[in-house]
Amino acid sequence: MDLKLKDKVVLVTGGTGGIGTAIVKAFLAEGSKVAFSSTSQAKIDDLIPTLNAAPGQVAGFVADMNKEEDIKKLVDDAKAKFGTLDIVIPNAGYEGKSHPVQDMTLDLFEQTYMLNVFSVMLLMKYAAPTLIEKQSGSIVVIASAAAYEPTAGNSAYVSSKYAVAGLTKCIAMELGPVGVHVNYICPGPVDTPMMLRIEKDFFGDSMTHEQAMAAIAGTYAMDKRYAKPEEVADAVLFLASEVSAHTAGMGMHIDSKVSPTS
Repeated sequence: MDLKLKDKVVLVTGGTGGIGTAIVKAFLAEGSKVAFSSTSQAKIDDLIPTLNAAPGQVAGFVADMNKEEDIKKLVDDAKAKFGTLDIVIPNAGYEGKSHPVQDMTLDLFEQTYMLNVFSVMLLMKYAAPTLIEKQSGSIVVIASAAAYEPTAGNSAYVSSKYAVAGLTKCIAMELGPVGVHVNYICPGPVDTPMMLRIEKDFFGDSMTHEQAMAAIAGTYAMDKRYAKPEEVADAVLFLASEVSAHTAGMGMHIDSKVSPTS
């Protein structure tokens, strides 16, 4: 199936992370032009030679997604590089820290919400005028299965993902009438460095990676494993493309667990 993504200009945040890199590679393979952010120029310099991109097809920009001025500059830099924006992928996120409510601090909540909710809102704020002017395009937010599944001791992260799901549904209603379809992806556990940090946070040194994965994914309907980043990226391609142009405000699950609806 031709997703008609060739020459589309895509902006991906957190492009040097596990899921972000898979998303960047997936769009490049479709012939898209990709701008991505990272927290480090060294990470950008390490990644770009591995992408097998055509000359002028990809560009990386250092941006702190906790800072509004950096987010605005990222959008401006991507447009200056490629002339426009067609697809926006707010992917950068933070897993937070596991704490019972009596030990939670406002600083931890604010840190989690800044990256998982506020940076997503700001990226859409600064990208939206271009998409509205074109009366076309898409936004695909990387949320989490946590947007549907509460977890004891993980209130900051889980509630931030509930919040970003609600935010995305609202923006879908705002931008849909002008031809921009907005949706979000809800991955379960994905085999990335972030997941290793989550395992460490929850289990400490009491389990190996294999034991932790068995404990977390052992009740799933299929495979008994974490999702691969590439599987998340494939779903992003679908929701970003015109193939899904009549889909708005949807949260697509990427795991093999029978998930509750909300």
